[in-house]
Amino acid sequence: MTFGSRSAAEVVVHPDKNSLAAAVAARLVVRVLDAQVRRGRASVVLTGGTVGIQLLREVASSPASHAVDWSRVDLWWGDERFVTSDDGDRNAVQAREALLDTLATQGLREDAVHVMPATDDADVDNPADPDAAAARYAAELAEAARAEGVGGSVPVFDVLMLGVGPDGHVASLFPEHPSLKEGQEAGREVIAVRDSPKPPPTRLSLTLPVITSAEEVWLVVGGADKADAVAEALAGPGRLPASLVSGTRRTLWLLDRDAASQL
Repeated sequence: MTFGSRSAAEVVVHPDKNSLAAAVAARLVVRVLDAQVRRGRASVVLTGGTVGIQLLREVASSPASHAVDWSRVDLWWGDERFVTSDDGDRNAVQAREALLDTLATQGLREDAVHVMPATDDADVDNPADPDAAAARYAAELAEAARAEGVGGSVPVFDVLMLGVGPDGHVASLFPEHPSLKEGQEAGREVIAVRDSPKPPPTRLSLTLPVITSAEEVWLVVGGADKADAVAEALAGPGRLPASLVSGTRRTLWLLDRDAASQL
């Protein structure tokens, strides 16, 4: 697997986190509609975090979301905490409360919600093995790619959203952590991240080559504690994982004023 071609970063700054979440939600609805017009369906990779979950709430409350045919949307995750399926820290649990339960009443299919495995999944031989869980999610990606007939090991991602940590991490790929290069060197799509510097210590994450295969990558960042990482990442590829991600068609940095304060 190789990296996708890099698109130049575009920066859009909003006044605060609330307006950031609302604007990204509106942008997402439009992008999903555009994808459905262009190729019949849409595929979106969701992120967690404060702003990430808030923007999902904004989608749920937006009248414009009713224009989307949610039966023709697939939802994926860029990373997940490897804990029990009902753990409130899981991105999928928070997303379900914020948006997915609402979309289920608007046509979203349960089999189109591609949740990363948890430690208590009953249909996995060894649910406590994060490597097995990563392999299972990679197989689900490959099956979706085969169904689309696109070739390769991952489906088309119209939009892949990421948060950025104060240390410049994206998904669960942390600076100078062994897992950052593991997926690239081993040609993996999904990896288990052990000894994460941010709790919980075990996570699942898409790898950089998969992230950079998305047509559009949106880095959604709010807060002054992220400002230094944002500035360093936008200065060019370097040690921060956030500096290494891009979409094949478009790379958007969607910031609030605090996160953009060092630009």
